[in-house]
Amino acid sequence: MRSVISILTLAGAIWAGAGFHDLVSAQSESLTISPEPADCPDSLPQGTVCHSGRSADGAWFWTAYPRDWNGTLIVHAHGGPRTAEPQRNDPVEDLERFSVMVSEGYAWAGSTYRRGGYGVRMAAADTDALRQIVWDAFGKPKRTILHGQSWGGNVAAKAAELYAVSANGERNYDGVILTSGLLAGGSQGYGFRADLRAVYQFYCHNHPRATETQYPLWQGLPEGAAMTRAELTARVEECTGLSLAPEARSRAQADALRNILSVVGVTQDNLVSHLAWGTNLFQDMVWKRLDGRNPFSNAHTTYQGSDDDVALNQGVERFEADPAAVAALAYDADLTGNIVLPTLTMHARYDPTVFVSHEAAYARTVADAGRSNLLSQVFTTEALHSQLSLPQYAGMLIAMTHWLDTGEKPDADDVLAACRTRAQTYGQPCLIDPEFVPQ
Repeated sequence: MRSVISILTLAGAIWAGAGFHDLVSAQSESLTISPEPADCPDSLPQGTVCHSGRSADGAWFWTAYPRDWNGTLIVHAHGGPRTAEPQRNDPVEDLERFSVMVSEGYAWAGSTYRRGGYGVRMAAADTDALRQIVWDAFGKPKRTILHGQSWGGNVAAKAAELYAVSANGERNYDGVILTSGLLAGGSQGYGFRADLRAVYQFYCHNHPRATETQYPLWQGLPEGAAMTRAELTARVEECTGLSLAPEARSRAQADALRNILSVVGVTQDNLVSHLAWGTNLFQDMVWKRLDGRNPFSNAHTTYQGSDDDVALNQGVERFEADPAAVAALAYDADLTGNIVLPTLTMHARYDPTVFVSHEAAYARTVADAGRSNLLSQVFTTEALHSQLSLPQYAGMLIAMTHWLDTGEKPDADDVLAACRTRAQTYGQPCLIDPEFVPQ
């Protein structure tokens, strides 16, 4: 196995050369739109002032300052990654999802990033650029907290490693909050979707069909090809009867669905979503970022849990990763654990999209870097991903503020106690499990 140093050295060379294309260059200043007044979403507290604009690199952004602002700014990194061309109002969805933060008195800023598609370092740079834009436009706040959700957790964690401290030695951020974060990094976070593509094809034989252009499944799709979510859903429906009541499925559909879910470990409700990422996101990663190279391997994977594991393992499509592609993906998205800021994470135990095992991986990475004193992790009993129970976010903010004020690292009990002070306000429960530790 290559050492970490050799992998990062190789990846750096690839990044500097032709191996991991960002496909964006410095944009014209004509793209810049200074913050302009915008109508706040109805979900925000009365008196909130919103602005929107566009960075020089082309990233659309929104800001929201509550009437009773507490002096702290939250810079938000969104999940995905979204593969569509960014639109001006795209950040509104996340602003509404995390309106609890504005309700708690925090200012909020979030951007689309300069383009759709994969690129953690690119998105981290755009996130930090937004911080500077907001500071320049509205003044430097008392504190700035970096928040990442889902894939944005990877982005925010990378931004914290790269941009926590400015060139003059001053801190750009005071703390980091990561929710439902993809924290195992790029080289470890997507392999199960490559497994899903292979297992799905073994049972369904329709992605691609025998009459269509054949391609290695790790490509997602052939270069330049397109498949809509509706088209993919129709294929899954054809094979598995996904939307049908169990008794309405044919025997073949029931068998296919049971085997796919059992072997790969995804839930029925999220099967199409994971396949979509293993289709369109993989296509973006492979063709636009990795020069057509393969970062995924199932060459030595033994699949288990099907009706006939022997037949599955003998018949499933096999593929071997290109080391240069793995190194480039690791350089872009893997984390070092060298954190310098108080970092608080929250994750649902039964998250069906980004599995809670990502938190265990991140804890090991941080421990290996000798920085565990700066990391506190909280887990809930939910089976959700995009939005957890609202008072839990409020509890995170209260706990982080106390940490920054006193230097006392909070634990899950502290976050739970803080959450309970807001449960009645938001009319939702506190589902934090202080005893749980993922493996």
